[in-house]
Amino acid sequence: MTLNIAFDNSYARLPERLYVRQRATPVRAPQLIALNDDLARRLGLEPGELRSPEGIAFLSGNAVPEGAEPLAQAYAGHQFGGWVPQLGDGRALLVGEVVAPDGARLDIQLKGSGPTPFSRRGDGRAWLGPVLREYVVSEAMAALGVPTTRALAALSTGETVWRETGLPGAILVRVASSHIRVGTFQYFAARGDTEALRLLTDHVICRHYPDADGPLQLIVAVAEAQARLIARWMALGFIHGVMNTDNMAVSGETIDYGPCAFMDVYHPERVFSSIDQFGRYAYGNQPQIALWNLAQFASALLPLLGPEDQAIKDATEAINRFTPVYQSEWLRLFGAKIGLENPEPDDAALIGDLLSIMAAQEADFTRVFHGLGHDTAAGEFRDPAPFHEWRRRWRARLARQGADPMAIMRASNPAIIPRNHRIEQAIKAALEGDFAPFHRLCEATRRPYAPHEEDHDLMAAPQPDEIVRRTFCGT
Repeated sequence: MTLNIAFDNSYARLPERLYVRQRATPVRAPQLIALNDDLARRLGLEPGELRSPEGIAFLSGNAVPEGAEPLAQAYAGHQFGGWVPQLGDGRALLVGEVVAPDGARLDIQLKGSGPTPFSRRGDGRAWLGPVLREYVVSEAMAALGVPTTRALAALSTGETVWRETGLPGAILVRVASSHIRVGTFQYFAARGDTEALRLLTDHVICRHYPDADGPLQLIVAVAEAQARLIARWMALGFIHGVMNTDNMAVSGETIDYGPCAFMDVYHPERVFSSIDQFGRYAYGNQPQIALWNLAQFASALLPLLGPEDQAIKDATEAINRFTPVYQSEWLRLFGAKIGLENPEPDDAALIGDLLSIMAAQEADFTRVFHGLGHDTAAGEFRDPAPFHEWRRRWRARLARQGADPMAIMRASNPAIIPRNHRIEQAIKAALEGDFAPFHRLCEATRRPYAPHEEDHDLMAAPQPDEIVRRTFCGT
């Protein structure tokens, strides 16, 4: 059997200084842990073929199918505000681009496929835990309606990966609209390579923003896409955890699920990432960090914008499109979370008051909002009196609209998210050879707004001894 994959590798047709051609390092004994059948079909692939020995050889990087052109992309980035002039795909390979039956162009990437020239003395591998985490969380985000990279497959490698100790190796097969980052532009700007910047700009416009007329409009388009994305993160209590410029995709998709987490107890200063010692990427800082990253993107494109003084002025105006779009989207999304069909500017104060009560009483973010649509929210507060007062004002506001608030809230507030303790439990079981909790969590998070009866325990907040306070990067 020969895999028939409709590769059309536009990035590989760009000059080779944008990447390094590289094959994956073969693994000893790849075995499929999970295959996303629905995503495979969207790509025009037959799940049965992907489960075959030939399919597993492709998914693990042990074989390169006809038409694939594997490569490691070059990029730079600001990591926690510090400039790193060369990063790049140190443990990932872009196998190729697929033109799906619906016409969408999508990258297929192997994560954990071995060292590349960008590995910086790393082994280029991934261990099982981060692979399972990204599979669960990225697919949950897709089910929640958030623009995101997707997980096509997860495989074990039959090899040991050494971190603090020996751990089972794994590979994630990731699908994205592209893997081009803010840091990709920074890489060439730092080298004064205006030609590469222009080629990359034209490529991104053609691929993602065909209505953009030149680099300035590209900055506006990326700023608006990021504004909508970050508002969605905020409305779900999601914390990316490592919003470096090399982890911001210009497509507007969430990328690189390392030390990410969904909040249990709400607080705007909530941090989970073990490497975010000063809270740079705390929940409440995410909009400001996104704007900071966009400023770096705009700075990289200044050589394409004309005379410097005017270029700076134009670029500043372009990235400032982020704030009104973000504020409008935040109000729309949080307004829906409290049942408002057409939220008004004054409603931001009502929403903010609820969040303040939640923070003061350490209430669970997801359970409070879900409870509003099921009349159970009061039970999430230690002292319900402040909530009852807020509820009186809220009901008076709802009385001014004709739409059914319960229907709006139930469509906007998930019952199930991939909670940190459930992910950790699934990883721990998988390390013992039991993948049932992982598969159960994957299945339940596919239907976040319509849980089944048997999913009831997955809706619960963690018990005190189950609380996960830190999440970790997979490198």
